[in-house]
Amino acid sequence: MIIKSKTSSIVLYVSLLAFMSFVVYTLYINQEVFYTAHDRSEFIFGTPFFDKLMQKPFGLMQYAGAWLTLFFHKPAIGASILAAIWVLIFYVGTKAFRLQGRVSALMLLPVACLLTSVVDLGYWIYISTIRGYWFSQSVGYLVMLLLLWAARQTPRKWHLVWYVLGFCIYPILGWFALLFILCLILTEKTSWQEILGAVLLIFTASIWHTQFYSHLRFDDVVLAGLPRFITPSDSTEHLSIPFWVLGAVSVLIPLCSEYLTKWFVPVLCAVAGIIFTWSLMFSDKNYIDEMRMVRFASNDNWKGVLQIAEENKRPTSTMMFIKNIALMNEGGLLDRSFKLGNDAVDIYNPDTLHVTLLDIASPLVYYNYGMMNEAIRLNFENAIQAGFSPFYLKMLARCALAVGDKKLVERYTTILHHSPFYGNWQPAPVTEKIKALQKCYSDELTGVENSDSYLVNGISLWYESDSKVASEQALLYSMLRCDSRRFWPSLRNFVQLHLNEEFPVHAMEAYILFMDKAPEEKRMMLPVEQSVFDRYKQFWKTLEAKAKPGMKLEQVGEELREEFGDTYWWYNLFGRKPINVYGNVGHEVAS
Repeated sequence: MIIKSKTSSIVLYVSLLAFMSFVVYTLYINQEVFYTAHDRSEFIFGTPFFDKLMQKPFGLMQYAGAWLTLFFHKPAIGASILAAIWVLIFYVGTKAFRLQGRVSALMLLPVACLLTSVVDLGYWIYISTIRGYWFSQSVGYLVMLLLLWAARQTPRKWHLVWYVLGFCIYPILGWFALLFILCLILTEKTSWQEILGAVLLIFTASIWHTQFYSHLRFDDVVLAGLPRFITPSDSTEHLSIPFWVLGAVSVLIPLCSEYLTKWFVPVLCAVAGIIFTWSLMFSDKNYIDEMRMVRFASNDNWKGVLQIAEENKRPTSTMMFIKNIALMNEGGLLDRSFKLGNDAVDIYNPDTLHVTLLDIASPLVYYNYGMMNEAIRLNFENAIQAGFSPFYLKMLARCALAVGDKKLVERYTTILHHSPFYGNWQPAPVTEKIKALQKCYSDELTGVENSDSYLVNGISLWYESDSKVASEQALLYSMLRCDSRRFWPSLRNFVQLHLNEEFPVHAMEAYILFMDKAPEEKRMMLPVEQSVFDRYKQFWKTLEAKAKPGMKLEQVGEELREEFGDTYWWYNLFGRKPINVYGNVGHEVAS
């Protein structure tokens, strides 16, 4: 018996250790996600923000969650706080449900659900309107367990008081108040008190909606606080799965715990929790690299951006724009841009959610191109939906500084200074390149479109500017358009403004290609390096050798990617274009 007891204890401790190790690993690999969560989560110190949340049920939990999310500024600190809450949930849960020995491993399942809920969001992280999401569910569940523990310590005759209390705290705990009533009912034998508790459970939301929250939709009051991921154009149901499972597990534990006493129960719980989290966790390298790039670019750490670009040659469109801005600041834009990749791939998004540069980093991109009015407009449009988070407040302060509005700079920085991590934050000085771009064209508010193609098309029109920085951008983006009609005036302007400077490699590659394949009435004769011209001829020879009848264009491109993927010629024929003015990829070359 002693040996069997020791074996059982060993199995329990090993299972707990394995699950804890998995939790630590999962939190570690999502450090960038947690920083982004802080950067895109709204918490404004003061009564207006507090009063706004308190106007709906579960608002207090959301307020607490929004405040705790601030600590994700240091991901390790925020993750440690979250893990500490889960440890408390495990401990309090074993007391509330009276789980002993190996059966206590059942509390790993609620923790797995809460862990899953913070690592499965994917691109919803940029557009979610749920305040305090990252902590509110864990805090709410912990409070529910504390109430359940306290209720079960009191004589049964007092349970009716607890049921009434559950009804009364619905505005605070939302759906967790209902879960508390249900769990308390299930832990006791049926009596008239439990019947009254069930009646309260059924009518709680309706009563509160009728008497106190009639200004809200009934859907926003019933099961208040249960996360639902819905926007006017998108909805995702699977992200609510962890919370439905959390509720189901909490209900089943008091019903089934006495039957789950086998030695292997801890193993099953640990394995089930790990599989559940791993199968639903959003995992994609570009997703993380995008976040890292945005963080580095927000801090003007262009070397960090380029380091990521060196490691990732299949960027998303957001990464492509930020990488080109980094090259603008660090130098070598027309020598390195296509080597680092401009063949943007789709974001990995298993949902129907439509997320673009507009949602991820458009204010940052427009700011760095000197388009302040557009940057300010996009900041406000996004912030009104997702909240005035640190990311948008910092960008608004930088834009205000760029247009010389010191009062607005002070307003935005004052809001940020209330945060424990932005006490001394000030916007970085406006760079000379941004100032030059501000002067080179009329920054008008169009409001027409803000897609990737709109940005590429707009910048490619800067070919009449007398700014060296703008001429470089116009030339690059005319090349990205694969548009010879904009390439030639852009090239002429670039050459005039960069006399006695070396001819950049990618500009040379484009010049050779358009001279060969896109005849124009007016041309300019420029010297090119023999090695580049020889490689161009080799490119066509290899293309003719690789291309077989019946092969798709994409297949031919993959065959040539390793040898010529760092050239403009490969991009022109096979790369994915932000805009396609001719209706088919590589039209000019194909002709």
